[in-house]
Amino acid sequence: MKNSLGRSVPSNRRAYVSSNDFRLRDRKLIEEKPTSKKVVFSDNLEKTFIELDIKPGMTLSFHHHLRSGDGVMNLIAKLIKEADIQNINIAPSSIFPEYEIGDLIQNGNIIDIHTNYLNGPISDIIGSGSLKGKLFMHTHGGRARAIESGEIKIDVAFLACPAVDKEGNGSGAFGPNACGTLGYAISDLKYAKKVVLITDTIVDELPKWQFDHRYVDIVVKVPSLGDAKGIVSGTTRITRDPIGLKIARDTAQLVHELGIIKNGFSMQTGAGGTSLAVADAIKKIMIANDIKGSFASGGITSYFVEMLKEGLFKRLYDVQCFDLDAVRSYRENDDHIAISASMYGNPYEIEAIVNKLDLVILGAAEVDLDFNVNVTTDSFGKIIGGSGGHADTAHGAKLTIITSTLAKARIPLIKEQVRTITTPGEDVDIIVTERGIAINPKRDDLIKKLEKTKLPIFTIKELMDLQHRISGIPKELPVGKNPVGYVVYRDGSIIDTIYSSR
Repeated sequence: MKNSLGRSVPSNRRAYVSSNDFRLRDRKLIEEKPTSKKVVFSDNLEKTFIELDIKPGMTLSFHHHLRSGDGVMNLIAKLIKEADIQNINIAPSSIFPEYEIGDLIQNGNIIDIHTNYLNGPISDIIGSGSLKGKLFMHTHGGRARAIESGEIKIDVAFLACPAVDKEGNGSGAFGPNACGTLGYAISDLKYAKKVVLITDTIVDELPKWQFDHRYVDIVVKVPSLGDAKGIVSGTTRITRDPIGLKIARDTAQLVHELGIIKNGFSMQTGAGGTSLAVADAIKKIMIANDIKGSFASGGITSYFVEMLKEGLFKRLYDVQCFDLDAVRSYRENDDHIAISASMYGNPYEIEAIVNKLDLVILGAAEVDLDFNVNVTTDSFGKIIGGSGGHADTAHGAKLTIITSTLAKARIPLIKEQVRTITTPGEDVDIIVTERGIAINPKRDDLIKKLEKTKLPIFTIKELMDLQHRISGIPKELPVGKNPVGYVVYRDGSIIDTIYSSR
């Protein structure tokens, strides 16, 4: 069958569950978890793994808040390999280059993978067609929806937890490997059949926690979770590149002219250099005009921590800390608030934070003439990332802006059709490049507001033609014939297919 974007996809896998159904189920689970329940503590991970009696066909889940510093995935992967358990499904919230699961994929120990983001050696292995099952690429909010609706059924959740108290409550704010908020793991905690917290630090009491012991079955103490410094796995500093700075200035001026920057507004940007430069340019406008925002959200960096301290935003809603300053802020500042992935972007959560955003600044590997955005694969079809919160925030925010250079290594940003749709064009409002700005024709209101602007406004086709005049028209690259994965939109529908690179 074909989807609404004309792409060939498998049968629709929508799972519709109302927000009220979620809340009722959540309350029921809490009621079923007795407050006097005794959590089992162990210092032997191998023994615990054997006692869990993991069988072929089961689904194991993990979270990625320690990012490149995570050691838990590799500990469990080693045990699966030693036991040679075949046909396991995994549902990690993301997969980083340091995760050593390549052999398990190639040997058939792991068959289906549900995740939100993927790069590094594992993407190459999957792209080559070595995964026996299929890869399902979710959004952050969509993964929470899939778990809570029962679409993804987790048998055992192995959750890295930097500190656990003697009752079995867990926190990411304390301990030698504190990584901050643990928002992506909350759905796993509440809905997995068995929950195992893996920690390197056990204390008598915790001042605050995100993992309630009523949902925890086992706590296992190991020598080390990994290295929390690994959470800084990408750039979290403002770019110094003149092109990136021009894009940032134009974006901030654009947003200012549209009247978005006003008292009480809310925003989210990524942690990349250009995105932070946009935030810095907006900050200057806020200071110059004595504007105070209501909140910033998403993965939080030191930059937004400073804006919170300076009173430019009242609150930070944080689903993931991107650096150690953010970890410290979450631990010490009550206005730095941890939220779950469900509260962040679940499409059936009425009060989801993404629905309250006035502005989101996002990136792109490719954009097409219909404003569809690709951040899942590169122009050659290699898997390079995934939606994460891209599609969630693009849909929820009042204004969605994509910032990018018009070409990267002479490969044009704008194509007639992107290789893989991550975020549908109907959720994208504006593209800002160093050579000009394109506004989605469906946003006639924005076009009218900018009739007198001095900013360089083009149609998206004009921007594509401009780039072709500079660097030439690229050759059409062949698309593989064998599907290796699917892009799952936040509501559960599959909107595109990822093909093998061979």
